[in-house]
Amino acid sequence: MLTIKNNMMAANAARHLGKAYDNLGTSVERLSSGLRINSAKDDAAGLAVRELIRADVAVLQQGSRNASDGISMLQTMEGAMAVIDDNLLRMKELAAQAATESYSTAQRTIMNNEFTEMAAEIERIADATTFNGIAMLNDADAATVAIHVGTTDTIDVTKVDMTKSGLGITTGTAGFEAIGAIGVADVDAKADADDAFLALVDSDVGDGTLTLDIKFEDELAVQVTLTGTASATKYFNLTEVVEAINTESLNQAVAGDGTVQAYSMASIEHDADSGDNFLKLSSRTASATSATVEATTVAGLTASLGFTVAAATDDDDLTDADMVAAAGTGISIDTAANAVLALDSLTTAINTKDSARATFGYKMNRLESTISILDIQAENLMSAESRISDVDVATEMASLTRTQVLTQAGISMLSQANSMPQMALALLR
Repeated sequence: MLTIKNNMMAANAARHLGKAYDNLGTSVERLSSGLRINSAKDDAAGLAVRELIRADVAVLQQGSRNASDGISMLQTMEGAMAVIDDNLLRMKELAAQAATESYSTAQRTIMNNEFTEMAAEIERIADATTFNGIAMLNDADAATVAIHVGTTDTIDVTKVDMTKSGLGITTGTAGFEAIGAIGVADVDAKADADDAFLALVDSDVGDGTLTLDIKFEDELAVQVTLTGTASATKYFNLTEVVEAINTESLNQAVAGDGTVQAYSMASIEHDADSGDNFLKLSSRTASATSATVEATTVAGLTASLGFTVAAATDDDDLTDADMVAAAGTGISIDTAANAVLALDSLTTAINTKDSARATFGYKMNRLESTISILDIQAENLMSAESRISDVDVATEMASLTRTQVLTQAGISMLSQANSMPQMALALLR
């Protein structure tokens, strides 16, 4: 029916043209973005799956970077342990050198000083080596560092203790120590019985004397005699008592097997908290695990030798209740015997270090393996995401060509349909 009010052919052509033009816009968007899914209306279910896969890929890729950071951390620690290894080897070399008896005490003192410095450097390295503020070499509790590798599981790396105490190479006085329970503020004071470390008082039987027999396990006894003037009080300060003991301990003869037994037994122990000074007796050998001190007086004794010693003429065997007695701290190479014992401690320390270093090594290998599998997983997931989300260019180009033709045809037909009402004018003339 020929009409002029409603042009149905034009409306129909316009509707089809609009649909073709929308499809053309969709094809252009997909080809320009490279994605089949650009909004939820393109494929709601596909969009949901794609976003989950993208999240998994991001987590796996970050896990791979986490593993790489973990390797960097372990490489930092393992490099520090290589330096610790060098120091331990030097310490063992020094101990082997000091173990031979062809060196003097003064020469061994020089060796022991370097030995102590090497141990101190190991302690410094263990405390100072960090990665992002995390220390891995000074944890006595063996805590763990969890490395998240993109899954619900983590790879835990156990911290190690490469300090002197952790390696068992704390330097100091080896063997056994006995520290007096009573101290003085001034090591050189002796004006009267109140500030003197030891006082031998008046005696009716001659000179007042105090004899000390000091015996450490498996060592020769050292006998020290302190003498006061008859009918007069004799005061001794702490320095004098230490010198008297060392005079005797340094005069010990060489043993039948050639072992040098002379050493400084006594020293002054300062307590920083109280400010007092105490008599300290140390064993020569590192194997000593006990000490006995027998005090004999033949005259009145006041004050104290830092121990509880009976007055009058009694013999008194000092017990642990009379002194602070304990195993000595650390190792040294100040004597040939101590150097031999230090060799055993250093062998144990090297084994401990090697075990810890090996642990870091196979953790690095495991992390490298983890990086490989994470990269493969991420690649496969990206491939799956691509199949869901990426546009098939060949198919979309075919669709684009089709919609272009339809759009062009629609425009042409709409132009023709718009001219149809003009035909009615011929009848109206």
